Amino acid sequence: MFNLVSLNLNGIRSATSKGLEAWLHQTRPDCICVQEVKAQAADVAGRFEELAGLRGHFQFAEKKGYSGVGIYTRHEPSEVRIGYGSSEFDAEGRYVELRFDTPQRKLSLISCYFPSGSSGEDRQQAKFRFLDEIYPHLQALKDGREFILCGDVNIAHKEMDLKNWKGNLKNSGFLPEERAWMTKLLDEGGLVDVYRRLQPEATEAAYTWWSNRGQAYAKNVGWRIDYHLATPGLAERARSESIYKGEKFSDHAPLTIHYDLHL
Repeated sequence: MFNLVSLNLNGIRSATSKGLEAWLHQTRPDCICVQEVKAQAADVAGRFEELAGLRGHFQFAEKKGYSGVGIYTRHEPSEVRIGYGSSEFDAEGRYVELRFDTPQRKLSLISCYFPSGSSGEDRQQAKFRFLDEIYPHLQALKDGREFILCGDVNIAHKEMDLKNWKGNLKNSGFLPEERAWMTKLLDEGGLVDVYRRLQPEATEAAYTWWSNRGQAYAKNVGWRIDYHLATPGLAERARSESIYKGEKFSDHAPLTIHYDLHL
Protein backbone atom coordinates (compact mmCIF):
# COMPACT_ATOMS: atom_id res chain seq x y z
CA MET A 1 0.00 0.00 0.00
CA PHE A 2 1.24 3.49 -0.91
CA ASN A 3 0.29 6.14 1.66
CA LEU A 4 0.20 9.65 0.24
CA VAL A 5 -0.43 12.77 2.35
CA SER A 6 -1.25 16.34 1.38
CA LEU A 7 -0.82 19.13 3.94
CA ASN A 8 -0.68 22.91 3.80
CA LEU A 9 1.92 23.61 6.49
CA ASN A 10 1.24 27.32 6.96
CA GLY A 11 4.99 27.52 7.53
CA ILE A 12 7.36 24.56 7.86
CA ARG A 13 9.01 25.98 10.97
CA SER A 14 5.63 26.43 12.63
CA ALA A 15 4.28 22.99 11.66
CA THR A 16 7.39 21.13 12.81
CA SER A 17 7.32 22.99 16.14
CA LYS A 18 3.80 21.58 16.66
CA GLY A 19 4.73 17.90 16.32
CA LEU A 20 4.54 17.21 12.58
CA GLU A 21 7.75 15.18 12.42
CA ALA A 22 6.73 12.93 15.32
CA TRP A 23 3.42 12.27 13.56
CA LEU A 24 5.27 11.37 10.36
CA HIS A 25 7.50 8.96 12.31
CA GLN A 26 4.37 7.37 13.74
CA THR A 27 2.30 7.14 10.55
CA ARG A 28 5.17 6.44 8.12
CA PRO A 29 3.69 7.74 4.87
CA ASP A 30 5.51 6.96 1.66
CA CYS A 31 5.22 10.55 0.57
CA ILE A 32 3.88 13.88 1.85
CA CYS A 33 3.13 16.77 -0.47
CA VAL A 34 3.37 20.08 1.39
CA GLN A 35 2.26 23.59 0.53
CA GLU A 36 2.95 27.00 2.04
CA VAL A 37 6.44 26.09 3.18
CA LYS A 38 7.07 29.82 3.81
CA ALA A 39 10.83 29.36 3.73
CA GLN A 40 13.81 29.79 1.43
CA ALA A 41 16.49 27.29 0.45
CA ALA A 42 18.82 28.68 3.14
CA ASP A 43 16.16 28.12 5.81
CA VAL A 44 15.69 24.49 4.77
CA ALA A 45 19.38 23.65 4.41
CA GLY A 46 20.69 21.56 7.29
CA ARG A 47 17.31 21.48 8.98
CA PHE A 48 14.39 20.44 6.79
CA GLU A 49 15.94 18.59 3.83
CA GLU A 50 14.59 15.44 5.46
CA LEU A 51 11.67 14.79 7.78
CA ALA A 52 11.17 11.40 9.45
CA GLY A 53 13.38 9.69 6.88
CA LEU A 54 11.67 11.31 3.90
CA ARG A 55 13.77 13.39 1.52
CA GLY A 56 12.38 16.74 0.40
CA HIS A 57 12.28 18.34 -3.04
CA PHE A 58 11.10 21.95 -3.18
CA GLN A 59 10.11 24.97 -5.18
CA PHE A 60 10.57 28.11 -3.12
CA ALA A 61 8.94 31.46 -3.75
CA GLU A 62 11.19 34.39 -4.61
CA LYS A 63 9.37 36.45 -1.97
CA LYS A 64 10.54 35.62 1.54
CA GLY A 65 8.08 34.00 3.94
CA TYR A 66 5.60 33.30 1.14
CA SER A 67 4.09 30.25 -0.53
CA GLY A 68 6.53 27.49 -1.52
CA VAL A 69 5.79 23.79 -2.10
CA GLY A 70 7.60 20.53 -1.53
CA ILE A 71 7.37 16.76 -1.72
CA TYR A 72 8.98 14.51 0.88
CA THR A 73 9.42 10.94 -0.34
CA ARG A 74 10.96 7.59 0.60
CA HIS A 75 11.44 6.75 -3.06
CA GLU A 76 14.06 8.22 -5.36
CA PRO A 77 12.42 9.98 -8.31
CA SER A 78 13.69 9.52 -11.84
CA GLU A 79 13.22 13.26 -12.45
CA VAL A 80 12.34 16.40 -10.47
CA ARG A 81 10.47 19.20 -12.23
CA ILE A 82 10.38 22.60 -10.55
CA GLY A 83 7.54 24.81 -11.73
CA TYR A 84 5.27 24.25 -14.70
CA GLY A 85 6.70 26.85 -17.07
CA SER A 86 4.68 29.89 -15.98
CA SER A 87 6.27 33.30 -16.43
CA GLU A 88 4.08 34.64 -13.62
CA PHE A 89 3.50 31.88 -11.09
CA ASP A 90 6.73 29.87 -11.06
CA ALA A 91 8.28 32.78 -9.14
CA GLU A 92 5.63 32.27 -6.45
CA GLY A 93 6.65 28.68 -5.67
CA ARG A 94 3.45 26.83 -6.50
CA TYR A 95 4.37 23.60 -8.32
CA VAL A 96 6.83 20.75 -7.90
CA GLU A 97 6.54 17.43 -9.73
CA LEU A 98 8.39 14.19 -9.05
CA ARG A 99 8.49 11.61 -11.81
CA PHE A 100 8.79 7.89 -11.13
CA ASP A 101 9.21 6.43 -14.59
CA THR A 102 9.88 2.85 -15.58
CA PRO A 103 9.78 1.16 -19.00
CA GLN A 104 6.26 0.04 -18.16
CA ARG A 105 4.85 3.23 -16.66
CA LYS A 106 5.10 7.01 -16.54
CA LEU A 107 3.90 8.35 -13.19
CA SER A 108 4.09 11.75 -11.49
CA LEU A 109 3.33 13.05 -8.02
CA ILE A 110 2.67 16.78 -7.85
CA SER A 111 2.44 19.22 -4.95
CA CYS A 112 0.58 22.34 -5.98
CA TYR A 113 -0.57 25.44 -4.12
CA PHE A 114 -3.30 27.35 -5.94
CA PRO A 115 -3.45 31.10 -5.26
CA SER A 116 -5.94 32.52 -2.81
CA GLY A 117 -8.03 35.45 -3.95
CA SER A 118 -9.26 36.39 -0.50
CA SER A 119 -6.91 39.34 0.03
CA GLY A 120 -8.40 41.46 -2.76
CA GLU A 121 -9.46 41.77 -6.37
CA ASP A 122 -5.88 41.84 -7.69
CA ARG A 123 -5.17 38.43 -6.21
CA GLN A 124 -8.53 37.08 -7.34
CA GLN A 125 -7.66 38.03 -10.90
CA ALA A 126 -4.26 36.36 -10.44
CA LYS A 127 -6.08 33.25 -9.25
CA PHE A 128 -8.18 33.22 -12.41
CA ARG A 129 -5.02 33.58 -14.52
CA PHE A 130 -3.51 30.63 -12.66
CA LEU A 131 -6.60 28.50 -13.30
CA ASP A 132 -6.43 29.44 -16.99
CA GLU A 133 -2.79 28.30 -17.12
CA ILE A 134 -2.85 25.16 -15.00
CA TYR A 135 -5.82 23.56 -16.76
CA PRO A 136 -4.13 23.06 -20.16
CA HIS A 137 -0.90 22.09 -18.43
CA LEU A 138 -2.66 19.26 -16.58
CA GLN A 139 -4.47 18.19 -19.73
CA ALA A 140 -1.21 17.97 -21.65
CA LEU A 141 0.38 16.06 -18.77
CA LYS A 142 -2.55 13.62 -18.69
CA ASP A 143 -2.05 12.80 -22.36
CA GLY A 144 1.35 11.29 -21.65
CA ARG A 145 1.37 10.02 -18.08
CA GLU A 146 -0.53 9.11 -14.95
CA PHE A 147 -0.38 11.53 -12.03
CA ILE A 148 -1.76 12.50 -8.66
CA LEU A 149 -1.86 16.20 -7.87
CA CYS A 150 -2.00 16.87 -4.14
CA GLY A 151 -2.60 20.34 -2.94
CA ASP A 152 -4.39 23.26 -1.45
CA VAL A 153 -6.63 24.19 -4.37
CA ASN A 154 -8.35 27.04 -2.48
CA ILE A 155 -11.71 26.06 -3.99
CA ALA A 156 -14.61 24.35 -2.25
CA HIS A 157 -16.36 22.62 -5.11
CA LYS A 158 -19.90 22.05 -3.87
CA GLU A 159 -22.26 23.23 -1.14
CA MET A 160 -21.45 20.09 0.87
CA ASP A 161 -17.78 21.12 0.91
CA LEU A 162 -18.12 23.97 3.40
CA LYS A 163 -20.21 24.72 6.45
CA ASN A 164 -21.50 28.20 5.63
CA TRP A 165 -22.01 27.94 1.88
CA LYS A 166 -24.84 30.48 1.69
CA GLY A 167 -22.70 33.14 3.34
CA ASN A 168 -19.76 32.49 1.00
CA LEU A 169 -21.41 32.61 -2.42
CA LYS A 170 -19.64 35.88 -3.21
CA ASN A 171 -16.34 35.05 -1.49
CA SER A 172 -13.12 33.77 -3.00
CA GLY A 173 -12.93 30.00 -2.76
CA PHE A 174 -16.62 29.50 -3.48
CA LEU A 175 -17.24 31.82 -6.42
CA PRO A 176 -19.35 30.41 -9.26
CA GLU A 177 -16.44 30.78 -11.71
CA GLU A 178 -14.09 28.83 -9.45
CA ARG A 179 -16.59 26.05 -8.85
CA ALA A 180 -17.32 25.86 -12.59
CA TRP A 181 -13.59 25.50 -13.25
CA MET A 182 -13.45 22.56 -10.85
CA THR A 183 -16.48 20.95 -12.47
CA LYS A 184 -14.84 21.32 -15.87
CA LEU A 185 -11.60 19.77 -14.60
CA LEU A 186 -13.44 16.74 -13.27
CA ASP A 187 -15.97 16.32 -16.09
CA GLU A 188 -14.43 17.46 -19.38
CA GLY A 189 -10.87 17.32 -18.04
CA GLY A 190 -11.20 13.73 -16.90
CA LEU A 191 -9.49 14.01 -13.52
CA VAL A 192 -10.89 12.40 -10.38
CA ASP A 193 -11.46 13.98 -6.96
CA VAL A 194 -10.16 10.94 -5.10
CA TYR A 195 -11.56 11.78 -1.68
CA ARG A 196 -15.03 12.19 -3.16
CA ARG A 197 -14.68 8.89 -5.00
CA LEU A 198 -14.17 7.23 -1.62
CA GLN A 199 -16.53 9.41 0.43
CA PRO A 200 -19.24 10.77 -1.90
CA GLU A 201 -21.59 11.87 0.89
CA ALA A 202 -19.25 13.16 3.61
CA THR A 203 -19.90 16.74 4.74
CA GLU A 204 -18.46 18.02 8.03
CA ALA A 205 -16.04 15.09 8.30
CA ALA A 206 -14.52 16.14 4.98
CA TYR A 207 -13.32 19.60 6.01
CA THR A 208 -9.57 20.24 5.79
CA TRP A 209 -9.27 23.97 6.57
CA TRP A 210 -10.65 26.27 9.24
CA SER A 211 -10.31 30.03 9.60
CA ASN A 212 -8.30 31.23 12.57
CA ARG A 213 -11.05 33.73 13.30
CA GLY A 214 -13.53 33.12 16.08
CA GLN A 215 -14.21 29.53 17.05
CA ALA A 216 -14.16 28.08 13.53
CA TYR A 217 -12.07 25.03 14.41
CA ALA A 218 -13.82 24.32 17.70
CA LYS A 219 -17.21 24.55 16.02
CA ASN A 220 -16.00 22.76 12.84
CA VAL A 221 -16.99 25.68 10.61
CA GLY A 222 -14.66 24.42 7.90
CA TRP A 223 -13.97 24.07 4.19
CA ARG A 224 -12.79 21.18 2.03
CA ILE A 225 -10.14 22.84 -0.11
CA ASP A 226 -7.32 20.24 -0.02
CA TYR A 227 -7.44 17.55 -2.69
CA HIS A 228 -5.92 14.53 -4.35
CA LEU A 229 -6.72 14.97 -8.06
CA ALA A 230 -5.74 11.90 -10.05
CA THR A 231 -5.89 10.40 -13.49
CA PRO A 232 -8.58 7.70 -13.58
CA GLY A 233 -6.31 4.66 -13.44
CA LEU A 234 -4.58 5.86 -10.28
CA ALA A 235 -7.85 7.02 -8.73
CA GLU A 236 -9.17 3.48 -9.08
CA ARG A 237 -6.28 2.29 -6.93
CA ALA A 238 -7.39 4.43 -3.96
CA ARG A 239 -8.52 2.14 -1.14
CA SER A 240 -9.13 4.34 1.92
CA GLU A 241 -8.74 7.88 3.22
CA SER A 242 -8.28 9.77 6.47
CA ILE A 243 -8.21 13.39 7.61
CA TYR A 244 -6.13 13.69 10.76
CA LYS A 245 -7.50 16.04 13.41
CA GLY A 246 -5.82 14.60 16.51
CA GLU A 247 -3.25 17.40 16.54
CA LYS A 248 -3.27 20.79 14.84
CA PHE A 249 -0.05 21.29 12.89
CA SER A 250 -1.49 24.22 10.91
CA ASP A 251 -4.84 25.71 9.93
CA HIS A 252 -5.17 22.74 7.54
CA ALA A 253 -5.48 19.04 8.41
CA PRO A 254 -3.39 16.33 6.71
CA LEU A 255 -5.36 14.45 4.05
CA THR A 256 -4.05 10.91 3.58
CA ILE A 257 -5.16 8.50 0.88
CA HIS A 258 -3.98 4.90 0.71
CA TYR A 259 -3.37 3.59 -2.82
CA ASP A 260 -2.79 0.04 -4.01
CA LEU A 261 0.39 1.18 -5.72
CA HIS A 262 4.10 0.39 -5.74
CA LEU A 263 6.68 2.84 -7.05
